Formats: sequence, C-alpha cells, structure tokens
Amino acid sequence: MILSLFVFQIKSLLYILFQQYLEVRCIGVMGMEKVEGIVVVTTETVPGYRIVEVKGLARGSVVKATHIGRDILAGLRNLVGGEVKEYTEMMAEAREEALRRMALSAKELGANAVVNMRFATSNVSSNMAEVYAYGTAVVIEKEE
Repeated sequence: MILSLFVFQIKSLLYILFQQYLEVRCIGVMGMEKVEGIVVVTTETVPGYRIVEVKGLARGSVVKATHIGRDILAGLRNLVGGEVKEYTEMMAEAREEALRRMALSAKELGANAVVNMRFATSNVSSNMAEVYAYGTAVVIEKEE
C-alpha cells in the first residue's frame, strides 16, 4: 500500500513538473541564439522574415526514466515540500534534447526555421515520461 502510494506520488510529481517547467524558449533571429543552426519560434511568423516554403512537420522526442536513487531523494523532498531539483534538472535536459532533435529533423527536411514550436509530454509508465517538441519546418528569407 505504501509503495503504491509512493509510486502514485512520484508519477503525479513528474506530471506536475512537466506542466510547470515546460517553458518554451522563444529563439529569435537578430542577435539571438539558434538551435543547431535553425531559427525556432513559438509564433506563426519570424519578425523581419517571410516564409517562402513550408517543408512539413519537424519533431523530436526523448523518453526519460527516473532511477531508484533519484526517486528516493524525490520522496524525501516530497515529505518536507519544495522543489525536487533532481527531477527539474532531468526535465530540463529532456526539453533541450527534444528541442535539439526537432531542429535536426527540420534540417533534414531542408528548412532553416521552425515556426509554431510547441512541447508536449506524456507518461510512458509510472517512472518514464516522454518530452515531445514539434513545429512547422519552413524556409525563411529576410524581407526587403
């Protein structure tokens, strides 16, 4: 009974962490960072650029699993409250990897940008979760 309650709490905590910490990095063009050489924005357009071709769906995903050491630490933190930094770090790494894989997918399609970028998450099992990054791969040109 206690073990199943503990697993349920871990699963619930993972879900909450996914939802709370999936901040989308809005990466612009002028003087801002790109991901793997690909401009990534959460908007429909890139300011100062026009979309000349739509290449298709760019996507990247990663599945992360917790391990017993991390679960024990998280369980202890859960008792006293506060942020579970081990899971926060794990999810940050998962977001970055999913974002990188999405950018590489866009590059394979021949795009130089991704618009309407979003993150999605799902639980694969009680101790595994998927982070999925997706958007529309496009070719952009600077407006004249």
